[in-house]
Amino acid sequence: MAENEDGQERTEEATPKRREEARDKGQIPRSRELTTMSMLFVAASTLSVAGSHMVEQLGGIMAKGLSIDRAHVFDSHQLIFHLRDAIADGLWMLVPFFAIMLVTAFAAPLALGGWAFSTEAISFKLDKLNPVTGLKRLFAVRGLVELVKSLLKFLLIGSVGAGLLWHYAPQLAGLGQESLAAGLAHTGRILSWSFLMLSASLILVAAVDVPFQLWDHSKNLKMTRQEIRDEHKNTEGKPEVKAKVRSMQREMAQRRMMAEVPKADVIITNPTHFAVALRYDAERMAAPVVVAKGVELVASQIRTVAVANDVPLFEAPPLARALYYSTDIDQQVPAGLYLAVAQVLAYVLQLKATARGGPVPQRPEDIEVPPDFYTGPETDRPPPDPDRP
Repeated sequence: MAENEDGQERTEEATPKRREEARDKGQIPRSRELTTMSMLFVAASTLSVAGSHMVEQLGGIMAKGLSIDRAHVFDSHQLIFHLRDAIADGLWMLVPFFAIMLVTAFAAPLALGGWAFSTEAISFKLDKLNPVTGLKRLFAVRGLVELVKSLLKFLLIGSVGAGLLWHYAPQLAGLGQESLAAGLAHTGRILSWSFLMLSASLILVAAVDVPFQLWDHSKNLKMTRQEIRDEHKNTEGKPEVKAKVRSMQREMAQRRMMAEVPKADVIITNPTHFAVALRYDAERMAAPVVVAKGVELVASQIRTVAVANDVPLFEAPPLARALYYSTDIDQQVPAGLYLAVAQVLAYVLQLKATARGGPVPQRPEDIEVPPDFYTGPETDRPPPDPDRP
């Protein structure tokens, strides 16, 4: 079992983050046998299909090169021009073949590991020149597998070649009895089919190498349990750091909330356990909005800030609990609480009018809150009203 520097066994599959980091470093599965087989097989197939046409074009180029005017034969400048034209025609004829091979050379590796470009993979590293490291790689499992593959290829190609020679021996012996054109055509067919069969035999080598490369790549990326825990900590953050961040976020949110308390129109209390601050602007709001709320210590702070800024307090335990449990900060109060909140706001407005010399309003005592808005503990629910249907 593979181990890391600390002696821990790498028994866990690589995480997506580890695989992505490996890809960024250029560590992706690759099979040279797949690339070699693909290029040889595509070349053999292309020559089998288009070989006769290419031979005809080569014959035309040769015929053109041999049909030169007598005057040009003794002119070195003209011979250079003829040679240039022959080379250009030959290269132009091979452009499709070279294009097919170029596409194959790029497509074959991509079929296994996909596209990945990494400058780190091609950077110079001194450990690559270390002979001890080279010997370790030579005698490692990968080196043994490479040796086995080389022997397999030698035996396989040698066996296929011997079989082809035995199969085509009578035809090869009879080529001398054919005419020049027929013999050349026959030789071309034998060579093309032999090339194709030898290339196809490498499919077996690639079929063995591709699964091995995938397995070896996955094995090299395996992680220890400690590495997975460390990665999780680095990704998600240490618990104490996350707790500190959450604490700071709560403090910032609480400071912002306390800054809104002086702008509230009324603070509805429980009287000591709950406190909910409401603000209502008839011109800009469709309904009153909760600008702050809290329980216990936070509720006490809300009441302290409200008193310091002359924001009226209204004791209504059922309504305070209903608003606290049913409405978040910066949200409008639910439609079911409109009537209860409207009674409180109307009373507060009347108190402000009293301060300017108006009559003293009567405090609303029976503020009804629908039972559906109680989402707190069951002990907080008021007893059912026998008169309510």
